[in-house]
Amino acid sequence: MSSDEMKWTSADLPSFDGKTVVVTGANSGLGLVAARHFARVGAKVVLAVREPTRGRAAASTIDGDTELRRLDLADLASVRQFADEWAGDLDVLVNNAGVMNLPEGRTTDGFETQFGTNHLGHFALTNLLLPHVTDRVVTMSSIMHRSGAIELSDLNWERRDYSRGAAYGQSKLANLLFSLELQRRLTTAGSSVRSLAAHPGYASTNLQTRTGNALFDAAGRVGNKVIAQSAEAGAWPMLFAASQDLPGGAYVGPDQMREMRGHPALAGRTARASDTALAEKLWAASEDLTGVRFGL
Repeated sequence: MSSDEMKWTSADLPSFDGKTVVVTGANSGLGLVAARHFARVGAKVVLAVREPTRGRAAASTIDGDTELRRLDLADLASVRQFADEWAGDLDVLVNNAGVMNLPEGRTTDGFETQFGTNHLGHFALTNLLLPHVTDRVVTMSSIMHRSGAIELSDLNWERRDYSRGAAYGQSKLANLLFSLELQRRLTTAGSSVRSLAAHPGYASTNLQTRTGNALFDAAGRVGNKVIAQSAEAGAWPMLFAASQDLPGGAYVGPDQMREMRGHPALAGRTARASDTALAEKLWAASEDLTGVRFGL
């Protein structure tokens, strides 16, 4: 057997019988692919989606045990309601939902849209659900974290000229720093729950074609056809991080073409994404902005 044939794919996902998995943004793209595979191996999959109509359509394509729950990560009241209504164990929380390269906008709570949705929404959701989590939290980042910088004095772009690309990079770097600091806090608390992160490389999804800019959308469609790997392959790092015996704090991505495509492997991160002091400061700022504290 060649080395390529030995590399991990979704076909190697182990049994999830008796386990419950929440996947945010499970009505399309990577989240829907992952939800299908979790259900295929026996998990009860909760699709946490903003639009129930689209969520029902997605659930109808999944063969297995699914439940649909509304969750709008751009509205902290929705996040709190989702968490308040949760009962029982939650084995794996997959923080997958996200927006990319949007024009300047604000969430319901006044946060910059990309930072508020991609980071603060998941920050609040994770901490509110953490007392129920039994195994791990997987947070999706991006290779675009490499271009990101955390501007602690202006996280919501209130004093800077807005850059949709820089805002996205900040949000994806924030995802990695959140995952890192969450693991530190879990370890300090003596918890066996693990915090991991993953990224899909360059995967063909609608994320690149819903930017609110016709030129960016067109470029995204071309990239999806010419460069990107499939959404199926893009979901492999997420599934790998959710199922394999990895150390807390691990970061998983594709293993080829500068992590743009391939099979799951441990991924590289920038020095900023490994900055524990910055991670602590971002955590404190996120608590102040959301009013949500560490969940254990």
